[in-house]
Amino acid sequence: MRPDTARKRLYELLGDLPPRRQRISAQRIGLEERANYRVERLLLNLNGREPVPALLTLPRAASTPYPAVLFNHSHGGFYRLGKHELVDGNVYLVDPPYAEALAARGIAALCIDQLNFGERHQRKESELFKELLWRGQVMWGLMIYDTLRALDYLVSRRDIDAGRIGALGISMGSTLSYWAAALDERISVVVELCCLTDYEELIATRGLDEHGVYYYVPGLLREFDTASLLELVAPRPFLSLSGNQDPLTPPRGLDKLDAAMKKAYRARGKPAHWRMLREDHAHFETHTMRAAVLDWLDKYLLGDTRGKVE
Repeated sequence: MRPDTARKRLYELLGDLPPRRQRISAQRIGLEERANYRVERLLLNLNGREPVPALLTLPRAASTPYPAVLFNHSHGGFYRLGKHELVDGNVYLVDPPYAEALAARGIAALCIDQLNFGERHQRKESELFKELLWRGQVMWGLMIYDTLRALDYLVSRRDIDAGRIGALGISMGSTLSYWAAALDERISVVVELCCLTDYEELIATRGLDEHGVYYYVPGLLREFDTASLLELVAPRPFLSLSGNQDPLTPPRGLDKLDAAMKKAYRARGKPAHWRMLREDHAHFETHTMRAAVLDWLDKYLLGDTRGKVE
């Protein structure tokens, strides 16, 4: 299947979604000054259903237009945290929070409250999932839709370099990042932490309940496996970091995906643009992982040829 055809079909599996042509409007409802960056508190009209709260961090020690990262927050049951993971961090992320680490490199970052997280949290995830299913909608589809519309907003800003946009996240945020990149080529660099999951190996290891119900797309496995989805990112730079003891990412599945992606990137003439790093731990970021993430962004988002990642 041609990549454009595959992207179209993958998007169609995400259920009944609003048109992408709707005008996006933004209201700045607050501005916070921090030592190394400013935080714009925003309300974004992304989907025509409800306003989407967001945080945009803008580095002080850099000039516009800024390179930027679409930072996708995790799940972990931290429904009230949402977008604040960008500025406050989380229990499975090392310090400093990503807003600070990115600002030190002159990189802006945008993070929205995903559906039913942060200021959008209203009820149990299972209750929302069941209602949406009745209405012909897919929870994951609505989350991906809002993520892509957040990208639309980010590239529309005059102070953002639309040619240098990365996607980054851990856990649920990881999956949002590589799905968004698979569907939208404006994302030029991808970094995923602790959630690259081969679906068939997840089934084989009886690991389906390790992921929340939000994660599941009706009919997906009839047309896509994880590798065919990930290949839609190639040949853009893609860094994957995992723990071999993480139940969300079965090791045999990581072996399969690493082999498939190495093949895909070699076929496209960019073997150095794919890298998988694995450590002997469970579902969390380490300081060595953080160093690899920042080196990858230095090299492929900022264009720093001195980057340590080869």
